[in-house]
Amino acid sequence: MKKQILITGSTDGIGKLAAIKLAQEGHQVYLHGRSAEKLERVIVEVKEATKNEHIQGFVADFSDLNSVKQMAQQVIDQLPQLDVLINNAGVFKSRAIQNKAGLDMRMVVNYLAPYMLTNQLLPLLAKGLGARVINLSSAAQSTVSHRVLMGRETPPAQETYAQSKLALTMWSFHLANTLPGVSIIAVNPGSLLNTKMVQEAYGQHWSSADKGADILYKLAVSTDYEGITGKYFDNDRGGFGKAHQDAYDAVAIKNLLHSTEEILSNDQ
Repeated sequence: MKKQILITGSTDGIGKLAAIKLAQEGHQVYLHGRSAEKLERVIVEVKEATKNEHIQGFVADFSDLNSVKQMAQQVIDQLPQLDVLINNAGVFKSRAIQNKAGLDMRMVVNYLAPYMLTNQLLPLLAKGLGARVINLSSAAQSTVSHRVLMGRETPPAQETYAQSKLALTMWSFHLANTLPGVSIIAVNPGSLLNTKMVQEAYGQHWSSADKGADILYKLAVSTDYEGITGKYFDNDRGGFGKAHQDAYDAVAIKNLLHSTEEILSNDQ
């Protein structure tokens, strides 16, 4: 059965590769990018590479939560349902440390943006058949500081990145517990994959980008993962594993969600 699939951050890296793999099977794939010009180029490229004309896209700057909100509304207006949402967009290094609202760029792009987008798209996911949400976590996970989340402290990029990825994982587990009928999986697609983000951050890689794209493809549509929810897939180990201990701490999750909603209410 052909699915309606939205992949954020899919104009390059593993998001783009996963989009190509899914488009090759005839799925309706919606790309997302920050640049309208680049997005149009990639849409054409994916169509030509896969002979699939059912490729469209949405533009949004994920460092701007108002832009995320506008994109969510566009998705709701255009799609009758959503079967798979892959929250792949992410940032490690950024020229600006904070966004216009004074929040850390990594926290906004890696956690707050997918949190907002997914929650707004829940009605579409509820209409999907065997709907799945795949959230891009990381092997790097670190206890979330309220002050960092609120933009009041700015640790080094590696630390904030690790906090943002744990925040995403904690919320993923919460969403799985409160959302029957939709499978939610957090995934570490692989450490130091050969992507632009990794090269900019570390200047080296351990594995090909295809390793990450392959697991996104499988988690999105393979029957092997049908009905599985509230799990963390560690692609460094090739299977489901344990996330950071805070991801299983009900009090820590409650505090995270309270702070998150405080940020979003202030950002209106």
